[in-house]
Amino acid sequence: MLTSIHTKRLILCEANLKDSKFFNRLLNSPNWIEFIGDKGVRTEEEARQYIQSNLIDSYQKNGFGLLKMCLQDSRKPIGICGFVKRDYLDSPDIGFAILPEYEGKGYTTEACEAIISYGKTQLNLQTILGITTFENSKSRNLLTKIGLFEIGKIQPEKNKKELLLFSTKKATQTE
Repeated sequence: MLTSIHTKRLILCEANLKDSKFFNRLLNSPNWIEFIGDKGVRTEEEARQYIQSNLIDSYQKNGFGLLKMCLQDSRKPIGICGFVKRDYLDSPDIGFAILPEYEGKGYTTEACEAIISYGKTQLNLQTILGITTFENSKSRNLLTKIGLFEIGKIQPEKNKKELLLFSTKKATQTE
């Protein structure tokens, strides 16, 4: 089943292996490297492997994943937004990234609001989480703007950076 979500300016749809050129560029953009991490993807073949193992496999296994964010009028891919199921979190978390030239135009907020609505209404998610680093003020602000509350900190792996944890439910509601 292919997911497609339409907003005023965007179409969010499942990525496929033909999106390798776009993903190679996105995964090597400065904010991705700084805040998400260097995935070691340098070629279109490596990008295809990333798409398969991180997006397509999630669609098949979880029924959701990160969706490609495209401009409605041109269908040009500009970012990703969707849900990720991580071993160390009890609920899916919202993830997003956008190419540098499209930052600050409200596209990510628009996509995240649509994804949150989709998660609640179509996937019946009771709780949606978000994670980011303390240094990533843009992501922290966006998570708050779309209705998530900062509820604590989490350290996913030993010797890894501590992350801020956000939730659609206030800390007292999750107990």
